[in-house]
Amino acid sequence: MSRLLPLTVEGAVGRRRSRTLVGPVDLRIEGAGITVVIGPNGAGKTSLLSLLHGTERLAEGRIDWAWPLEDARHAQAFVFQRPVMLRRTVAENIAYPLQIRGVARKEAQARAADWARRVGLGEVLNRYAPVLSGGEQQKLALARALIIEPDVLFLDEPCASLDGRAMREIEEILLAARDRGTRLVMSTHNMGQARRLADEVLFLLRGRIHESGPASTFFTAPETPQARAFLKGDIVE
Repeated sequence: MSRLLPLTVEGAVGRRRSRTLVGPVDLRIEGAGITVVIGPNGAGKTSLLSLLHGTERLAEGRIDWAWPLEDARHAQAFVFQRPVMLRRTVAENIAYPLQIRGVARKEAQARAADWARRVGLGEVLNRYAPVLSGGEQQKLALARALIIEPDVLFLDEPCASLDGRAMREIEEILLAARDRGTRLVMSTHNMGQARRLADEVLFLLRGRIHESGPASTFFTAPETPQARAFLKGDIVE
């Protein structure tokens, strides 16, 4: 179970240039498993994840971890929809988070090689990372995030634009991370994926949490007309 949790959010608001992107949000994340954030385009999914992770400035409210903020920042990671590749090899990309934490180069490289094998990149350790395929880059991004063994991992639509095979491989990596004790909070536009992975669902609408609950009840008996319409594939604004 994550040492960082519970995560308690009270009245959190994210703004950019006086425009409210998300909030106010009240939320509590605890226990193990995968929280999946869904909602129509523009609902604020990315902004919410960024706010929780700390890459989006908190304009109002509170976000409190079980640990002091500085410690919490070092025990979590974020995987973006479009992975950022350092202009280095696969091995150097994966080892980078360890090296900036002071891990000896030899140990960092050994652990990077192990993680590359875990995500299916063991044969391309010395390849220049920016030339990898989209699926390979997303695997690399996951390995780079998971190598620090984060208590909490945020993911912003990690399988967008991937084909079915790559998506299945990414999902297997995520489920393995969950089983090892990493708490996952991820957004997705793919309802099939949400149903496969989610233990808990947050349904966002116009920057706010419109409905939330266990995945088992949300997908079978959503409480609000908007959630029911969204799950049917109707346009919800």
